[in-house]
Amino acid sequence: MDYQTLTVTITDRIGHVTLNRPDLRNAFNEQSIAELALAFDELGRNELVRAIVLAANGPAFCAGADLNWMKKMAGYSDSENRADAMRLADMLRTMYTCPKPVVAKVQGDCYAGGMGLVAACDVVVAVDTANFCLSEVKLGLIPATISPYVIKAMGEQAARRYFLTAERFDAKEAHGIGFVHEIVPAADLDTKVAGIVQALANNSPNAVREAKKLVREIAGEPVTEALLEDTANRIAVIRASLEGREGVASFLEKRRPSWLD
Repeated sequence: MDYQTLTVTITDRIGHVTLNRPDLRNAFNEQSIAELALAFDELGRNELVRAIVLAANGPAFCAGADLNWMKKMAGYSDSENRADAMRLADMLRTMYTCPKPVVAKVQGDCYAGGMGLVAACDVVVAVDTANFCLSEVKLGLIPATISPYVIKAMGEQAARRYFLTAERFDAKEAHGIGFVHEIVPAADLDTKVAGIVQALANNSPNAVREAKKLVREIAGEPVTEALLEDTANRIAVIRASLEGREGVASFLEKRRPSWLD
């Protein structure tokens, strides 16, 4: 596909999705949303891809929603507004449930809906100069569509503060509340992301996919008999899988597993 708001490439089994509206601080609109949904769906189904990096061109990672798009939405009917919001919700869900691990490479400021994009990723690396802000209430709005992912990423208590105050906070604070996994100087960003991506690519593709699903489906669940049976079934199934048997055999035989060939 000829993307207009993104660049999408695959290099050495790694998919790269790069927001490419730098003049607009990579703010997204209906076209960006549709293209992100398509890119993550296609890369997620591509058997050659082991991991995906979400990045951005320009000084800002993402300023959230394009104000011209939001202005247009103000004139929509209720049903049109709901349908438009659902397209954003579906895109975020596509990212969050993507079977491939997704690493966010945050090279600049990340505001509002941009924080939803980051929260939907599995690993987040940011430059130490990046700022973050959930600015919706300043505009008379709320961060509703992104809230399932942002609250999971930063926790309820931090969300209580930043959803309500719309305060800007720095990368150190983002790291402290768990929204960002790593903060690094700008000169080290590429190296840090490359190291994480390589670690992901070296692991069993099937195990990585199932481990990602495991976290998504088990987090927050009460420890019940049903949960114990579910987790026991998961490990039993993967032990008997081709990659499960190959991984154990290659370790015992002190050789490379077949998925690295």
